[in-house]
Amino acid sequence: MGISSKVQVIALLLVGLLALEAVANFDYGDALDKNLLFFEAQRSGKLPPNQRVKWRGNSGLKDGFLQGVNLVGGYYDAGDHVKFGLPMAYSVTILAWSVVDYRKEIVDLNQMENTLAAIKWGTNYFIKAHTQPNVFWAQVGDGESDHYCWERAEDMTTPRTAYKLDPSHPGSDLAGEAAAALAAASLAFQPYDSSYSTLLLVHAKQLFSFADTFRGLYDDSIPNAQAFYTSSGYSDELLWAATWLYRATNDEYYLKYVADNAVSLGGTGWAVREFSWDNKYAGVQILLTKILLDGAGGSYTPTLKQYQAKADYFTCACLQKNDGYNVALTPGGLIYVREWNNLQYASSAAFLLAMYSDYLSEKKAVLTCPEGQVQPSEILSFAKSQADYILGKNPKAISYLVGYGQNYPIHVHHRGASIAPVSVLHASVSCIEGFETWYSRPQANPNIIHGGLVGGPSKTDDFSDDRSNYEQTEPTISGSAPLIGLFCKLQSLSGSYHHRSPTPYQKPPASYHAHPSAPNHKAPESSNPYNNAPGAPVTFLHSIISTWTIGPTTYYKHKVVVKNTSQKPITDLKLVVDNLSGSLWGLSPCQEKNTYELPQWIKVLNPGSQLIFVYNQGGSQAKISIKSYQ
Repeated sequence: MGISSKVQVIALLLVGLLALEAVANFDYGDALDKNLLFFEAQRSGKLPPNQRVKWRGNSGLKDGFLQGVNLVGGYYDAGDHVKFGLPMAYSVTILAWSVVDYRKEIVDLNQMENTLAAIKWGTNYFIKAHTQPNVFWAQVGDGESDHYCWERAEDMTTPRTAYKLDPSHPGSDLAGEAAAALAAASLAFQPYDSSYSTLLLVHAKQLFSFADTFRGLYDDSIPNAQAFYTSSGYSDELLWAATWLYRATNDEYYLKYVADNAVSLGGTGWAVREFSWDNKYAGVQILLTKILLDGAGGSYTPTLKQYQAKADYFTCACLQKNDGYNVALTPGGLIYVREWNNLQYASSAAFLLAMYSDYLSEKKAVLTCPEGQVQPSEILSFAKSQADYILGKNPKAISYLVGYGQNYPIHVHHRGASIAPVSVLHASVSCIEGFETWYSRPQANPNIIHGGLVGGPSKTDDFSDDRSNYEQTEPTISGSAPLIGLFCKLQSLSGSYHHRSPTPYQKPPASYHAHPSAPNHKAPESSNPYNNAPGAPVTFLHSIISTWTIGPTTYYKHKVVVKNTSQKPITDLKLVVDNLSGSLWGLSPCQEKNTYELPQWIKVLNPGSQLIFVYNQGGSQAKISIKSYQ
């Protein structure tokens, strides 16, 4: 090693030693900003001039035209290009709820404009889809044919069939959820655009009447949806819509509805352990408990107390204080409901718990569980644990929110993110070509789908970052929507807003090669999984800082940051570096094979301090682990 190289490494080490742990908590404001970018990435239709996600282009510009209706706009549901009405409407309801109850927090984060834009992209679409009082266009795109293709939305060649609900083909669940979304959005927009708020309320009332008068499951009327978003029932959506309409109008008719139908529609009968796009009971029960806590129950107070009992059941079950009838948790503490896209259930539950914590705290009330009383702060603390798990405080030390932190999934199951954008690859990508060239490509996605919440880990906290592993790596709008309210609430607790400027758009990296066989010259940073589990005294942050190719082989220069995350100084730290094929600088080799120790000038690694070493490698990264320490 030359003198200049030694100086460079020493400088890196000194910088590392001076670095301290920045904050104890996550930057929830940054996570929220990225989360809003995900909704921009999921937009269908003609994109606005202020679109920040520039790798997306206009798409679906003829949706509904074959049926004689304009259905341009709305959101793609996940990594595909179907516009499924039920999860889309649920997502808009939750976004609007966030604005209604966390208005100040969102304004303080300078994100109200972006949040209202995310809501309006959905509500404008629902207004178009509601062509007559008793007609609602429920879906655009055929799920079966869409899933046979892997192509950008801008290149879509699959049928854009539109499906509608009407008195002969009812869908009380979907029409009810759309009514709830428009009612909640009318409240969200009321201080900013009263005429638009009034328009939303007109549509909400009509859709609720349609849902209640002509009852039936939407997927019975639209069998094409059954393989993707099967509804378990519509009773909860009727109560959900009526509850939101009462909140938006203060019209006693709707409060009477939820009281009169409490038994027949299951509102006071169903004790649930899930809150999701399909099951709204817990949301209904907590919203009606707020009315009770506010002292506005009037003659309906006895029924609202029955709703509260079920709200408490859900909350106690999440907090593991429900006499054994609890929500399942992974060993790492994550709510676990289903194998497929489980994080959407965790995010929805955490959002709902944060809301309930606020409602109780405002009235200085406590939660009474079978296993004792619970303070509102404890409920919020559990909600925070779910957010923190999502952002990286988990056994894999990975952020499941794409683009947040330095270690997140890079093989996300998302068509648009996995194919080079039109601005880079100017040719169309055909249906089969997408699978052959891009889907099976081992490299990271060329586009980062910021803010997408992937499906997440298994019940044992295991996770495989594989594009074909759609159960774990596909993001959905119904999973991301609850995070807006949750993140802004948690950021408000830190007392640090910074009045951030929202993230500008991301340009494709200059080093990206459009040809799919070319390697990415700048790989995303990722945490080495070794010894990053809870309890380890140090963590390893592994990144690639340069790359070059000699003949058929690509070589990488890796940087590893070793940080003392314990509360005590560490001495005599010895590391094992396995699978190393190149040179290493910044550590001193020991006599034992593959074993290294701190360089002579570093006697101790204090709490919060870090050092850096680098190595060259062809192929996959080396495996770093702790051999011993004092």
